[in-house]
Amino acid sequence: MKQTNTSSNTLKEYPVWDRTTRWFHWINVLAVIGLIGVGLVIFNAKTLGISIEAKIFLKTIHVYIGYVFCLNLAWRIIWAFIGNQYARLKAILPGGKGFLTALREYKAGFRSGNIQYYQGHNPAAKLMITLLFVLLITQAITGLVLTGTDIYFPPFGQTIKAWVVEDASKIDVLKPYSKENVNEEKFAEMRAFRKPFIIVHVYAFYILLIFIGLHILAIVITEIRERSGLISAMFTGQKVFPNKPVDAED
Repeated sequence: MKQTNTSSNTLKEYPVWDRTTRWFHWINVLAVIGLIGVGLVIFNAKTLGISIEAKIFLKTIHVYIGYVFCLNLAWRIIWAFIGNQYARLKAILPGGKGFLTALREYKAGFRSGNIQYYQGHNPAAKLMITLLFVLLITQAITGLVLTGTDIYFPPFGQTIKAWVVEDASKIDVLKPYSKENVNEEKFAEMRAFRKPFIIVHVYAFYILLIFIGLHILAIVITEIRERSGLISAMFTGQKVFPNKPVDAED
């Protein structure tokens, strides 16, 4: 179904992003910015001359921000099954009958100016959003594992402590970056287990930065081309269109 531009200046508001989706988006933005900022300082701790005590403090802050990030992401995944039609998985994930055709028609219309308006995510945005979610989930899972293997924080901290402890009756003696009551052989095994998680975490971080940049660029370009209130919709929940969107309810 094609939608073309109209010479009419009449715009109609359409509700799209519910309150939960908007809250998720902005909490996620703030959490990701916080994680990036603190993470970069930790990554460059040696260059910056940061002490071990300060590094542990920064990692603790990083972990607490990470908890907010993970809980927010988990709630968004739940909301993908119970939220409004534009928050659900079907409206987010690419694929399904007619998706490739819809993607081609959207791209052709975008280039020619005969824009196909979408109340929810357009076909190209579905690809981007899915990639972002995969990267965010990857960061969440690997981050939680690293939290336990590095500074013994939940949810895996106690399990890691039990793995590396020398005397289990004194397990509470174990502290981050301390060798007291640590079995060196088991600790080496644990660090070997940890290594692939940190590699994935670091490289996924760089890939995430690239896609965040592309995501922001795509939003700005789409807003300029479509003038549908794409950016303001994440504050108000409403988009505006001169024509009925392709995915609007009848």
